Amino acid sequence: MEKKINKAVFIDRDGTIAKDVPYCSNPEHFELLPEVAEGIRRLNNHGFKVIVVTNQSGIARGYFNEDMLSRIHDKMHSELAKSDAHVDAIYYCPHHPDDNCECRKPKSKMLLQAASDLNINLEQSYVIGDNDMDMEMGKNVGCKTILIAEKNKERESDKVPCPDYVASSVSVAAQWIITEQG
Repeated sequence: MEKKINKAVFIDRDGTIAKDVPYCSNPEHFELLPEVAEGIRRLNNHGFKVIVVTNQSGIARGYFNEDMLSRIHDKMHSELAKSDAHVDAIYYCPHHPDDNCECRKPKSKMLLQAASDLNINLEQSYVIGDNDMDMEMGKNVGCKTILIAEKNKERESDKVPCPDYVASSVSVAAQWIITEQG
């Protein structure tokens, strides 16, 4: 029997799904942004795998450990579940930026690993994030990209390809994806 090919939406965590708390090291400090659960629920209902991809160098820096990160992600799961939303997987890079690992965004190892694990067609998938690193990661593997930003916000670099769409929230991004998929 042939495995089903999936389409996915890869979503950055800090600044996109949750309030950007530098090196969030406690579940009490984790807070979903408005309309995130609604947007993720819509993506769930339209057959997308929803996957969190996040750099978590606070582990390498000693600010928190993987057990604490797991507790933070447990809170994210429970907060999303209150709105009948869920993420299918979480991939994170625990390394320090100086480690030059292959999994730290903007490198694409997390997306490639998820594609392999979950049988995802990256060219039919999307990356939603709040910075150029997320856009570059998505473009590197052929995903369409959506930047969560205020209108008229200056981009960090003109060296990174422009996002395919700019949205004010994950919910607006989800609606654009669903409409684009037709």
